[in-house]
Amino acid sequence: MKIKKILIIALSGIGDALMFTPALIKLKEILPEAEIDALVMFKGAEDIYSRLPYLSNVYRFDFINSSKIDSLKFVNRFRKKYDASINVYPSNRREYNLISLLIGASKRTGVNYLRHDLSNLGWTNNITVKENDNMHNVEENIMLVENLTGKKISSIPSLEFPLTDEDNKASLEFFKNHEITESDLVIGLHPGCATLKNHIKRRWEPDKFAVLSKMLIKNKGAKILIFGGPEEDDLKSLVKNKIDSENSFIVKTNSLAESAAVMKRCNIFVTNDSSLMHVASALQLNTVAVIGPTNTNYIRPWQTNHKIVSLNLDCAPCFIYSPRHLKCSRSDVQYKCIKELTADMVYQTVAKFISELQ
Repeated sequence: MKIKKILIIALSGIGDALMFTPALIKLKEILPEAEIDALVMFKGAEDIYSRLPYLSNVYRFDFINSSKIDSLKFVNRFRKKYDASINVYPSNRREYNLISLLIGASKRTGVNYLRHDLSNLGWTNNITVKENDNMHNVEENIMLVENLTGKKISSIPSLEFPLTDEDNKASLEFFKNHEITESDLVIGLHPGCATLKNHIKRRWEPDKFAVLSKMLIKNKGAKILIFGGPEEDDLKSLVKNKIDSENSFIVKTNSLAESAAVMKRCNIFVTNDSSLMHVASALQLNTVAVIGPTNTNYIRPWQTNHKIVSLNLDCAPCFIYSPRHLKCSRSDVQYKCIKELTADMVYQTVAKFISELQ
């Protein structure tokens, strides 16, 4: 059967949606005549996908905060309208597989997860890829496209997040207003990350971001930019107040794209395992990723110059793709993998990056 209409189901998050963009590029190359739409749940994912030329339509619906009846009514709009659907990796939730089943594409593509696949209705997908803990999310998504189309993909592109002239104009205005010049050493920080399912435990402490910033300001004369979404305003203010320096600035913009345009100026971006880590990858930034329980094979910054700071404990990684909340099994120090990462460890990594750039 010729595939004429495809729905990309990218409900799991902004970073996950971004890590599907290389697969989307290749999907459009293989099937140039196909109409490809996307279904997302988060505004940031909509912001990214609405800019991509490979997609005809982007639909957003807040399944988390909507009733089951309203969700079913929304999903019913798409029933039997697509030849194929792809549940982007990771999406190991029964709700996502149920949505794919209800939409009713004859070719339903998804990952066969190593954990909890049966209970999460993974069997509803009829074109599958076996999950591999040694592979990056981008590579898993590429395999989904390969299995759907029957075409082998030899080269994988970078993540894609196009910026407009308006985005760049807003960025220039930000730097003008804060008197940050081209000669300044600019270090970006993202002290936040997703909070659903106890993922807040993946965060490096705000105090340590502040200590790191003080060291960079004192020793390197850096200007510090603090990034995060509107839901992280209190966190950004907390870090800035702890830095207590006129050389630190909170980045507040009208959209994720405007924040990305400001991020582009950063010489180095220091971040938790978060959506902005993947935005930094898309922008080809020098990235320092502070990683605790997550499998770095899954989420390391893709195709950009990066360094990972991790304790590499014997018990890590313990974060896997399942609906279960993040939990720590240690009896000595809970979440030791992130709590015992020191500011000095991260500073030494950033300082090495700075010396390599000079």
